[in-house]
Amino acid sequence: MPQSIGGNLQEPWIINFIEPSRTLNIEETSTTPQVAEINPDPDPKTISRNTKLDTQIKLLPRISQDLAATSNIKIENCVGFTSVPVGLAGPLTLNGTSQTRRTLYAPLATVEPTVVAACSRGCKIFSACGGISTSALEEGVARAPVFTFSTVPQALAFYKSVPSLLGKFKTESEKTSRHAKLISVTPRIIGSSVHVKFTYTCGDAAGQNMVTLGTHAACMALMADDRPDGMLDFQLDGNMSSDKKLSWGSVHEPRGVSVLAWGMISNAVSEKMLGCSTKKLKAVLSRIEAGGVRNGNMGQCLNPSNIVAAMFIACGQDVGSVLESGFSHLTGEYNEEKEELTLSLFFPSLLVGSVGGGTGYATQKEALELIGCHGEGKKWALAETIAAFSLALELSTLSALATDTFAASHKDLARGPKSKL
Repeated sequence: MPQSIGGNLQEPWIINFIEPSRTLNIEETSTTPQVAEINPDPDPKTISRNTKLDTQIKLLPRISQDLAATSNIKIENCVGFTSVPVGLAGPLTLNGTSQTRRTLYAPLATVEPTVVAACSRGCKIFSACGGISTSALEEGVARAPVFTFSTVPQALAFYKSVPSLLGKFKTESEKTSRHAKLISVTPRIIGSSVHVKFTYTCGDAAGQNMVTLGTHAACMALMADDRPDGMLDFQLDGNMSSDKKLSWGSVHEPRGVSVLAWGMISNAVSEKMLGCSTKKLKAVLSRIEAGGVRNGNMGQCLNPSNIVAAMFIACGQDVGSVLESGFSHLTGEYNEEKEELTLSLFFPSLLVGSVGGGTGYATQKEALELIGCHGEGKKWALAETIAAFSLALELSTLSALATDTFAASHKDLARGPKSKL
């Protein structure tokens, strides 16, 4: 049984939120998980559930081999860790606005062959031509509660009053955090309901929890102190915040950091190192753009989500936000006289943080420190770094299509030259 001091359990221990009456007791000197009861007279049904969980843990010997290290992990029913291969892509010459390191290697956590090699090739090409430039532009994180009313006229009256409530909402929401700052409230009326988009800046944290707690406090204060006429209730989110989903809303306004990366490729470097001209690269990009339009693609790109996901995993970001963060717009501008191609990649909503969440765990912290993006004042640098390495992969993929080496590279690196289906 866990020892108790002043009624509190000593660490290490794991609260099980699925069955709150039960706690997993992890002995620091043991690698075998043991199920322990807090209740001295446990319910037989609880014992049965504990036994079942213990049985499942034993089916994961590799994942649960170092349970002592899970004492400070902030997830429920934590039974250990899963390993994802990490490769280093680079080096890349980066001319950042917020990212001040000149030469970087990116830690990419991925199980897909070719991603690290392709990204490294793109880094090599851009670096030979002066590197990639980056600029983070703006940021914001939203939560959008919906307020319901008895009638449409009452909802309309509240809709018109929302701008005047910014001060009250700001005061109440910012009581919940030292870092979250409410910068705007935008109402949308749907029948007798009013959705209000609360947009914040969150310091160097990604901020999803900050905006949730702050917005809830503001809504509760409104209901308690100055409840508008006819207001029935509120719901903390009405699906207008773009939280962990792809939407045009997070394209028009950032949910995270909006950032631009761009770089020039000379024809001489392209022909020597990629095996094709810059004019051919531009032609291939034009066909991709045309195909994307006909297919109704959201965004215009090749595969930057490979880098976004890989760096999110390696650097302790919320991987559930890859869907909204991965939207990007790749453009190419060709200079006929100089035979130079300038590629740019825009991310409207890279939802990242350099503090909080998973950024403090040992391996994730190491990865962030490798690229100079751990701690205060580094969030925009992290966004710029992810954007830059994403652009490097875009160039490499573009050239693989231009020279018809896309399939061969996957065959050679993923299967080996003699492998077959």
